[in-house]
Amino acid sequence: MVASGDLIATLKASGQFTTLLKGLDATNLSGVLASNPNLTLFAPTDAAFAALPAGELDKLVADKPALQKLLTHHVINAKVESAKIKGAKGPVTTVAGGKVQLDGSGEALQADNATIVQADVNATNGIVHVVDKVLIAGPVRLETPTAQAAPAATPAT
Repeated sequence: MVASGDLIATLKASGQFTTLLKGLDATNLSGVLASNPNLTLFAPTDAAFAALPAGELDKLVADKPALQKLLTHHVINAKVESAKIKGAKGPVTTVAGGKVQLDGSGEALQADNATIVQADVNATNGIVHVVDKVLIAGPVRLETPTAQAAPAATPAT
């Protein structure tokens, strides 16, 4: 992938982001990503969207607010070059308001559970980092007991 103008033009020129582009168009985010300056976009490829559980993408397409939240979870309102990620680990707030966990402590750079397969594609208004998975927004789900013990009954006397 090479930079070809703004973030949207760069995605279009690549040819491997048709699902992402359709989602951005459907949620009126294309104009924002084409014109706002200093953005960082973690861009899932078509293969990343195809790897979602069966039916998940269809559900998102049918629920525009959920799709918009998912897509804005891939955008940071600041330029974050890979040099800022390397050797560091921590959460960064996304445009959706949630946090994405950036991890540059290992060999491969990570965003949440996705690997950044191509970093630092410098579009005219921001940076694209190509990721191999769709970043899923939402609270961390902790395991909870499936059943809680009921208090012991006191025998009647």
